[in-house]
Amino acid sequence: MSPESTGQNEHYLTVYRRGFRTWRGNRPFWAGLFTILGGLPIAYFPYANMHLGNMTIAMSTTAGAGSLIIGVLLVTLGLTMWFHHIVRVFAGVAAILLALISIPVANIGGFIVGFLFSLLGGALSISWAPADVNGAEEPEGRQAPLTRDDTQRIPEQGQEPHDTAEGPRGPMLFKAAAEADGGRHRAG
Repeated sequence: MSPESTGQNEHYLTVYRRGFRTWRGNRPFWAGLFTILGGLPIAYFPYANMHLGNMTIAMSTTAGAGSLIIGVLLVTLGLTMWFHHIVRVFAGVAAILLALISIPVANIGGFIVGFLFSLLGGALSISWAPADVNGAEEPEGRQAPLTRDDTQRIPEQGQEPHDTAEGPRGPMLFKAAAEADGGRHRAG
């Protein structure tokens, strides 16, 4: 073993933390977490009892079963975002729809808390995209910086841009037909 290798000398918590960071970066982690956190109050509040001194306030409604189903489905969708991230768009749309349905069914969407968390989790799931593994390509809309050769081709203000191609441009269909005919027709 060389003194430069640190693989065996690392603490196991550091190894687990790095592994969790890698796992978390490959999936819509925060979307799943917010969706799970949104499903819990939606499922819990219809079955909860609050105690104010000697008085018990029951928040159960006739739609308690509907609230439980919506909450369990939201938790399931959050776990789906974590462990089966290929269907993240479907899970995000379903989470948003269930969050909207929870407003009239489940005590104003788990007293607005569950509704907001589920809505945020669904939106994050829809907008999440996996990272580019290659990293070689520039994202769309971004241009590479200009080099010295590029600046020579940029027309000055007031000048018309000119084409540096050898011949006039023509439709590609005519060019392909001319090449197929053996060059008997001139593409133009």
